[in-house]
Amino acid sequence: MAEPVVRVPDAKVALSTASVYPESTATAFEIAARLGYDGVEVMVWTDPVSQDVEALRRLSDHHGVPILAVHAPCLLITQRVWSTDPWTKLRRARAAAEKLGASTVVVHPPFRWQRQYARDFVSGIWRMADETDVRFAVENMYPWRYKDREMLAYAPEWDVTKDDYRHFTVDLSHTATARTDALAMIDRMGDRLGHVHLADGRGSAKDEHLVPGRGTQPCAELLGRLAATGFDGHVVIEVNTRRAMSAAEREADLAEALAFTRLHLAAAGRPSRAPRP
Repeated sequence: MAEPVVRVPDAKVALSTASVYPESTATAFEIAARLGYDGVEVMVWTDPVSQDVEALRRLSDHHGVPILAVHAPCLLITQRVWSTDPWTKLRRARAAAEKLGASTVVVHPPFRWQRQYARDFVSGIWRMADETDVRFAVENMYPWRYKDREMLAYAPEWDVTKDDYRHFTVDLSHTATARTDALAMIDRMGDRLGHVHLADGRGSAKDEHLVPGRGTQPCAELLGRLAATGFDGHVVIEVNTRRAMSAAEREADLAEALAFTRLHLAAAGRPSRAPRP
Protein backbone atom coordinates (compact mmCIF):
# COMPACT_ATOMS: atom_id res chain seq x y z
CA MET A 1 0.00 0.00 0.00
CA ALA A 2 1.38 3.43 -0.95
CA GLU A 3 2.33 5.78 1.86
CA PRO A 4 0.22 8.93 2.21
CA VAL A 5 1.89 11.96 0.71
CA VAL A 6 1.07 14.12 3.73
CA ARG A 7 -0.09 13.36 7.26
CA VAL A 8 -2.18 16.32 8.32
CA PRO A 9 -2.30 16.87 12.11
CA ASP A 10 -5.58 16.82 14.00
CA ALA A 11 -5.29 20.48 14.97
CA LYS A 12 -8.19 22.57 13.71
CA VAL A 13 -7.58 26.01 12.22
CA ALA A 14 -10.03 28.64 13.46
CA LEU A 15 -10.64 32.32 12.79
CA SER A 16 -10.78 34.71 15.71
CA THR A 17 -13.71 37.07 15.34
CA ALA A 18 -11.26 39.81 16.40
CA SER A 19 -9.55 39.35 13.02
CA VAL A 20 -12.35 41.15 11.16
CA TYR A 21 -12.51 44.23 13.44
CA PRO A 22 -13.98 46.81 12.91
CA GLU A 23 -16.45 44.55 11.12
CA SER A 24 -18.93 42.58 13.22
CA THR A 25 -18.91 39.16 14.84
CA ALA A 26 -21.47 38.06 12.26
CA THR A 27 -19.07 39.02 9.46
CA ALA A 28 -16.41 36.76 10.96
CA PHE A 29 -18.72 33.76 10.69
CA GLU A 30 -19.50 34.60 7.06
CA ILE A 31 -15.81 34.87 6.14
CA ALA A 32 -14.84 31.74 8.08
CA ALA A 33 -17.48 29.75 6.18
CA ARG A 34 -16.54 31.19 2.80
CA LEU A 35 -12.79 30.57 3.21
CA GLY A 36 -13.12 27.11 4.73
CA TYR A 37 -11.90 27.65 8.28
CA ASP A 38 -12.63 24.77 10.66
CA GLY A 39 -14.36 27.03 13.15
CA VAL A 40 -14.19 30.33 15.01
CA GLU A 41 -12.97 31.67 18.31
CA VAL A 42 -15.42 34.26 19.62
CA MET A 43 -13.79 37.34 21.11
CA VAL A 44 -16.32 38.61 23.64
CA TRP A 45 -16.19 42.38 23.35
CA THR A 46 -18.50 45.38 22.90
CA ASP A 47 -20.38 43.91 19.90
CA PRO A 48 -23.68 42.77 21.51
CA VAL A 49 -23.77 39.64 19.32
CA SER A 50 -20.47 38.45 20.80
CA GLN A 51 -22.08 38.56 24.27
CA ASP A 52 -25.29 36.73 23.29
CA VAL A 53 -25.06 32.93 23.44
CA GLU A 54 -28.26 32.35 21.49
CA ALA A 55 -27.26 34.78 18.74
CA LEU A 56 -23.89 33.03 18.48
CA ARG A 57 -25.58 29.64 18.27
CA ARG A 58 -27.79 30.85 15.43
CA LEU A 59 -24.77 32.20 13.53
CA SER A 60 -22.90 28.93 14.02
CA ASP A 61 -25.85 26.86 12.82
CA HIS A 62 -26.64 29.15 9.87
CA HIS A 63 -23.09 29.12 8.51
CA GLY A 64 -22.19 25.58 9.54
CA VAL A 65 -19.15 26.91 11.43
CA PRO A 66 -18.54 25.50 14.93
CA ILE A 67 -17.44 27.69 17.82
CA LEU A 68 -14.22 26.13 19.06
CA ALA A 69 -13.22 28.66 21.72
CA VAL A 70 -14.47 31.65 23.67
CA HIS A 71 -12.09 34.49 24.51
CA ALA A 72 -13.17 35.98 27.82
CA PRO A 73 -13.56 39.79 27.91
CA CYS A 74 -10.14 40.64 29.39
CA LEU A 75 -9.23 43.76 27.39
CA LEU A 76 -9.22 47.35 28.61
CA ILE A 77 -12.15 48.14 26.31
CA THR A 78 -14.21 45.26 27.74
CA GLN A 79 -13.88 46.06 31.44
CA ARG A 80 -17.67 46.50 31.73
CA VAL A 81 -18.68 43.61 29.45
CA TRP A 82 -20.38 40.77 31.36
CA SER A 83 -19.94 42.62 34.70
CA THR A 84 -17.05 44.55 36.18
CA ASP A 85 -16.15 41.56 38.35
CA PRO A 86 -13.45 39.48 36.60
CA TRP A 87 -14.53 36.17 38.13
CA THR A 88 -18.08 36.74 36.94
CA LYS A 89 -16.68 37.29 33.44
CA LEU A 90 -14.86 33.96 33.59
CA ARG A 91 -17.90 32.10 34.90
CA ARG A 92 -20.00 33.52 32.07
CA ALA A 93 -17.30 32.62 29.54
CA ARG A 94 -17.25 29.07 30.85
CA ALA A 95 -21.06 28.84 30.69
CA ALA A 96 -21.04 30.18 27.13
CA ALA A 97 -18.37 27.67 26.09
CA GLU A 98 -20.33 24.80 27.61
CA LYS A 99 -23.57 25.83 25.90
CA LEU A 100 -21.87 26.40 22.54
CA GLY A 101 -19.78 23.23 22.55
CA ALA A 102 -16.48 25.13 22.66
CA SER A 103 -13.59 23.27 24.27
CA THR A 104 -11.53 26.27 25.41
CA VAL A 105 -11.84 29.56 27.26
CA VAL A 106 -8.91 31.90 26.59
CA VAL A 107 -8.05 34.20 29.46
CA HIS A 108 -5.40 36.88 30.01
CA PRO A 109 -3.57 37.26 33.31
CA PRO A 110 -4.94 40.15 35.41
CA PHE A 111 -3.82 43.73 35.15
CA ARG A 112 -1.58 44.66 38.09
CA TRP A 113 -4.13 47.13 39.43
CA GLN A 114 -6.65 44.27 39.82
CA ARG A 115 -4.87 43.38 43.05
CA GLN A 116 -7.27 40.93 44.67
CA TYR A 117 -8.00 39.21 41.38
CA ALA A 118 -4.25 38.92 40.67
CA ARG A 119 -3.57 37.59 44.16
CA ASP A 120 -6.08 34.74 43.75
CA PHE A 121 -5.73 34.22 40.00
CA VAL A 122 -3.60 31.08 39.81
CA SER A 123 -5.54 29.16 42.46
CA GLY A 124 -8.84 30.50 41.14
CA ILE A 125 -8.13 29.30 37.60
CA TRP A 126 -7.32 25.84 38.98
CA ARG A 127 -10.62 25.80 40.90
CA MET A 128 -12.59 26.77 37.80
CA ALA A 129 -10.75 24.23 35.66
CA ASP A 130 -11.66 21.50 38.15
CA GLU A 131 -15.37 22.33 37.74
CA THR A 132 -15.65 21.77 33.97
CA ASP A 133 -14.32 19.89 30.96
CA VAL A 134 -13.66 23.24 29.27
CA ARG A 135 -9.98 24.20 29.21
CA PHE A 136 -8.98 27.52 30.74
CA ALA A 137 -5.93 28.35 28.59
CA VAL A 138 -4.00 31.29 30.07
CA GLU A 139 -2.35 33.47 27.43
CA ASN A 140 1.15 34.96 27.44
CA MET A 141 1.23 38.76 27.38
CA TYR A 142 4.07 41.34 27.28
CA PRO A 143 5.51 44.38 29.07
CA TRP A 144 4.07 47.74 28.04
CA ARG A 145 6.72 50.05 26.60
CA TYR A 146 6.90 53.77 25.95
CA LYS A 147 10.17 55.06 24.48
CA ASP A 148 12.83 53.69 26.85
CA ARG A 149 10.45 52.95 29.70
CA GLU A 150 8.90 49.58 30.46
CA MET A 151 5.82 48.97 32.58
CA LEU A 152 4.86 45.56 33.91
CA ALA A 153 1.12 45.75 33.39
CA TYR A 154 0.15 42.15 34.14
CA ALA A 155 0.23 40.06 37.30
CA PRO A 156 1.33 37.62 38.55
CA GLU A 157 3.43 37.56 35.32
CA TRP A 158 3.13 38.49 31.65
CA ASP A 159 5.24 35.36 31.01
CA VAL A 160 2.62 32.88 32.15
CA THR A 161 5.08 29.97 32.12
CA LYS A 162 6.45 31.33 35.40
CA ASP A 163 3.22 30.25 37.10
CA ASP A 164 1.47 26.91 37.36
CA TYR A 165 -1.54 26.56 35.03
CA ARG A 166 -3.17 23.46 33.61
CA HIS A 167 -3.33 24.86 30.08
CA PHE A 168 -1.66 27.67 28.16
CA THR A 169 -2.36 29.75 25.06
CA VAL A 170 0.69 30.96 23.16
CA ASP A 171 0.30 34.14 21.11
CA LEU A 172 3.10 34.91 18.65
CA SER A 173 2.25 38.58 18.29
CA HIS A 174 2.69 38.83 22.06
CA THR A 175 6.05 37.03 21.98
CA ALA A 176 7.15 39.57 19.36
CA THR A 177 6.07 42.51 21.50
CA ALA A 178 7.72 40.96 24.56
CA ARG A 179 10.87 40.32 22.50
CA THR A 180 11.02 36.80 23.86
CA ASP A 181 11.83 33.47 22.22
CA ALA A 182 8.55 31.90 21.11
CA LEU A 183 9.99 28.42 20.58
CA ALA A 184 11.61 28.43 24.01
CA MET A 185 8.26 29.49 25.45
CA ILE A 186 6.36 26.58 23.90
CA ASP A 187 9.10 24.26 25.13
CA ARG A 188 8.43 25.53 28.67
CA MET A 189 4.70 25.07 28.14
CA GLY A 190 5.26 21.48 27.02
CA ASP A 191 2.15 19.32 26.90
CA ARG A 192 0.19 22.03 28.73
CA LEU A 193 0.09 24.05 25.49
CA GLY A 194 -3.54 23.70 24.56
CA HIS A 195 -4.23 26.62 22.25
CA VAL A 196 -2.39 28.82 19.75
CA HIS A 197 -3.02 32.37 18.56
CA LEU A 198 -1.13 32.53 15.30
CA ALA A 199 0.00 35.96 14.18
CA ASP A 200 3.30 37.67 13.49
CA GLY A 201 5.20 40.71 14.70
CA ARG A 202 8.46 42.58 14.31
CA GLY A 203 9.29 43.39 17.93
CA SER A 204 7.47 46.71 17.98
CA ALA A 205 6.17 48.08 21.27
CA LYS A 206 2.74 47.82 19.64
CA ASP A 207 0.93 44.49 19.61
CA GLU A 208 0.92 44.17 15.81
CA HIS A 209 -0.90 40.90 15.02
CA LEU A 210 0.47 40.70 11.47
CA VAL A 211 -0.49 38.00 8.99
CA PRO A 212 1.83 35.01 9.62
CA GLY A 213 4.96 35.26 7.50
CA ARG A 214 5.06 39.07 7.44
CA GLY A 215 7.11 39.53 10.61
CA THR A 216 10.05 37.98 12.41
CA GLN A 217 8.34 35.35 14.51
CA PRO A 218 8.99 31.62 13.89
CA CYS A 219 5.43 30.92 12.76
CA ALA A 220 6.39 28.15 10.32
CA GLU A 221 8.75 26.52 12.81
CA LEU A 222 6.12 26.58 15.53
CA LEU A 223 3.58 24.93 13.24
CA GLY A 224 6.20 22.33 12.39
CA ARG A 225 6.68 21.51 16.05
CA LEU A 226 2.95 21.23 16.57
CA ALA A 227 2.65 18.79 13.69
CA ALA A 228 5.65 16.76 14.80
CA THR A 229 4.26 16.38 18.32
CA GLY A 230 0.70 15.53 17.24
CA PHE A 231 -0.82 18.71 18.69
CA ASP A 232 -4.61 18.29 18.71
CA GLY A 233 -5.65 21.69 20.07
CA HIS A 234 -6.72 24.68 18.01
CA VAL A 235 -4.61 27.04 15.93
CA VAL A 236 -6.47 30.35 15.82
CA ILE A 237 -5.71 33.06 13.28
CA GLU A 238 -5.80 36.29 15.29
CA VAL A 239 -4.56 39.06 13.01
CA ASN A 240 -5.15 42.77 12.63
CA THR A 241 -6.98 43.73 9.41
CA ARG A 242 -8.02 47.23 10.48
CA ARG A 243 -5.87 48.78 7.76
CA ALA A 244 -7.48 46.79 4.97
CA MET A 245 -8.73 49.21 2.32
CA SER A 246 -11.70 47.03 1.38
CA ALA A 247 -13.62 43.91 2.35
CA ALA A 248 -11.86 42.07 -0.46
CA GLU A 249 -8.42 43.03 0.90
CA ARG A 250 -9.40 41.89 4.40
CA GLU A 251 -10.63 38.58 3.06
CA ALA A 252 -7.45 38.11 1.02
CA ASP A 253 -5.35 38.58 4.18
CA LEU A 254 -7.42 36.01 6.05
CA ALA A 255 -7.20 33.58 3.13
CA GLU A 256 -3.41 34.03 3.07
CA ALA A 257 -3.19 33.36 6.81
CA LEU A 258 -5.26 30.18 6.47
CA ALA A 259 -3.17 28.94 3.54
CA PHE A 260 0.09 29.62 5.40
CA THR A 261 -1.12 27.71 8.45
CA ARG A 262 -2.40 24.67 6.59
CA LEU A 263 0.68 24.54 4.36
CA HIS A 264 3.14 24.49 7.26
CA LEU A 265 1.11 22.09 9.37
CA ALA A 266 0.89 19.67 6.45
CA ALA A 267 4.48 20.12 5.24
CA ALA A 268 5.78 19.26 8.69
CA GLY A 269 3.59 16.18 8.69
CA ARG A 270 5.23 14.62 5.65
CA PRO A 271 6.38 11.11 6.54
CA SER A 272 10.10 10.48 6.34
CA ARG A 273 11.20 7.81 3.91
CA ALA A 274 13.76 5.19 4.82
CA PRO A 275 16.69 5.01 2.43
CA ARG A 276 16.53 2.28 -0.17
CA PRO A 277 18.73 -0.72 0.61
